[in-house]
Amino acid sequence: MTMLIRNGEIINADSRVKADILVEDGVIRQIGEKLDAPKGTEVINARGKYVFPGFIDPHVHIYLPFMGTYAKDTYKTASKAAVVGGTTTLIEMCCPGPTDPVMKSYELWRGKAEGNSACDFTFHMGVTRFDKKSEAELRKIVADGISSFKIFLAYKGALGVSDEQLFNVMRLAKELGVIVTAHCENAELVAQMQQRLIDEGKTAPKWHYHSRPPMVEAEGVHHLTTFAAMNGTHVYTVHTSCRESVTAALRARERGVKIWIETLIQYLTHDMTYAEKGGFDRASRYVMSPPLRHKSNQEYLWHGLQQGFINTLATDHAPFDVKKQKQMGRNDFTKIPNGIPSLEDRVKMFWTHGVCEGRIDMHRFVDCASTQTAKIFGLFPRKGTIAVGSDADIVVWDPKYRGKISARKHYMNIDYNPYEGWTTKGRPALVTVRGETVAKDGEFVGKLGHGQFLSREPTHF
Repeated sequence: MTMLIRNGEIINADSRVKADILVEDGVIRQIGEKLDAPKGTEVINARGKYVFPGFIDPHVHIYLPFMGTYAKDTYKTASKAAVVGGTTTLIEMCCPGPTDPVMKSYELWRGKAEGNSACDFTFHMGVTRFDKKSEAELRKIVADGISSFKIFLAYKGALGVSDEQLFNVMRLAKELGVIVTAHCENAELVAQMQQRLIDEGKTAPKWHYHSRPPMVEAEGVHHLTTFAAMNGTHVYTVHTSCRESVTAALRARERGVKIWIETLIQYLTHDMTYAEKGGFDRASRYVMSPPLRHKSNQEYLWHGLQQGFINTLATDHAPFDVKKQKQMGRNDFTKIPNGIPSLEDRVKMFWTHGVCEGRIDMHRFVDCASTQTAKIFGLFPRKGTIAVGSDADIVVWDPKYRGKISARKHYMNIDYNPYEGWTTKGRPALVTVRGETVAKDGEFVGKLGHGQFLSREPTHF
């Protein structure tokens, strides 16, 4: 399959040029002006449009047993949503329970994706216990192409790790060159605050925020970085929600800790009042951990992305429906399945509220939503850039498009959209994954099963 994209303006994290792109066998072969199209080439006219590298979401949950239920999406739905929104690579959190066999869990998660995904994929391997057997299996999983772990400093009695386990995960990661991604909250503080609030009869969704305030998240970041410093391990804070947590990470950077920071599109566009408005059905939609924060944090997070001290933008996509699943916590906020689904709309919201409102330029837009993730997690330059030799994961972006988001039209398998009724500026006009067209003008046109597992080499020694 040969494709020639003509007349577009190519925007990378560090460059901008008007040129043609010739794609052969799923790879970018040539970039230049007035390239010749071999016989049989599909020619795409991108005049008046931008050409971006495929976007990468570094933090999604697709198969997810959690809080007594399962996330609603599968790769058959989530990967369609991803590519329609311009995301061509997913990094999913593989999250086994503390008693689950480690290798079998990895094989289970990977098996859910293989043969079913429209986009490429890889995993962060969750570590919820650490002993000799799990260590041996983790070594095998790294050898199989996984170069990042995931740990939880939250969810006491479920996914959370002890300090002894944390120390040993850090030790192993340093030895293997693996980066450790971490959910940073103090599990004991959360558990104590939850119990206090429930005992006081404070059971509504709005109290979720008060059970895990910013200082609890910041303490988790400090805890993580202390253990990272003891071992020289490279770490990455997922879904960083507030100034306090970012400050804790930056102070660790000043001490020499190798740390990268992720935030979420939801934290840039929503605030804590969304979980306070209306009745339970509406408020419960906006329960996630860490919680949506005070609105004053939003401009700080935008500034962090613009200046580069916050590295990546993710979704922590975890879809649980309102009709049944969120109802599990109607009388107890601690039982509301956590998650605000945003996989399909991350890039459009980032463009609309970032680039179009002058908060970030197009280069930072590409860097935060694609390139930085590729570099941090061992995918660059195969992914995250428009360059000769890179995979032909390409988004032809129409900046003139205007639209409105509705759950009735989205591909995510969920009965609500947190951006319901919001207007958007710009969208992908064409999306390719390794040279195959998978989406056009908001419609999925690809093939499930085209997506491939991405093997990654450890680089964080």
